[in-house]
Amino acid sequence: MKIVQCWDDGVVDDIRLCALLRTRGARATFNLNPGLHGARRGHDWIYQHTKVVQRLALGELCETYQGFTIANHTLTHPFPSRLSLAEWRREVSDGRKQLQDHFQQEVRGFAYPYGEHDAALAEVLRETGHCYARTCLNATPCLPARDDFILATDCHHADPAFWERYEAAKAARSPVFYFWGHSYELMTEADWAGFDAKLQRINADPEVRWADLPELFPSSAPQRSAP
Repeated sequence: MKIVQCWDDGVVDDIRLCALLRTRGARATFNLNPGLHGARRGHDWIYQHTKVVQRLALGELCETYQGFTIANHTLTHPFPSRLSLAEWRREVSDGRKQLQDHFQQEVRGFAYPYGEHDAALAEVLRETGHCYARTCLNATPCLPARDDFILATDCHHADPAFWERYEAAKAARSPVFYFWGHSYELMTEADWAGFDAKLQRINADPEVRWADLPELFPSSAPQRSAP
């Protein structure tokens, strides 16, 4: 079984997360909004009334994510339901183009901001060179999916039932176990130690291996990016 993970929003805690993932030999995808990364760290918000969260500066991105897969999370992280389809297309197309220009790598994956999705939004993603789009839905097994552009994951990284879902995926002979999250959700040293323990437990399982998300969709040929 392949293990895949993705993390959203391009925040400062990703620096520590990426270092930990490298130490444990874990592969991951990072879903970014290039329009929200400026010359300095910014776009601050407060998580759980406690923690100040900042997005990384533009100049930090390549070093932070060296060796990891980059995916599109739109240009500026809007609520998709509040946009016209033309506005949505611009958010999707411009986000993908800017990420490809900045990282000099093809960007094929996508994660819906706030998990909002429908068939019309998904169709835009099909037309703009993506090969999958992740929602916030849960399903085990999550692949094969009815629609790769309305893709569920097995669970969030902090789901209390994480290991039950992991074992259920193995029992179902799922080709993949897929989890996701935001690094700012790791708020204490105990949280970081707990996540590290997850990585080590996965690494100790001889029946699984880490994988990158785009390799799960080899038959989804990239399409021409919309102008």
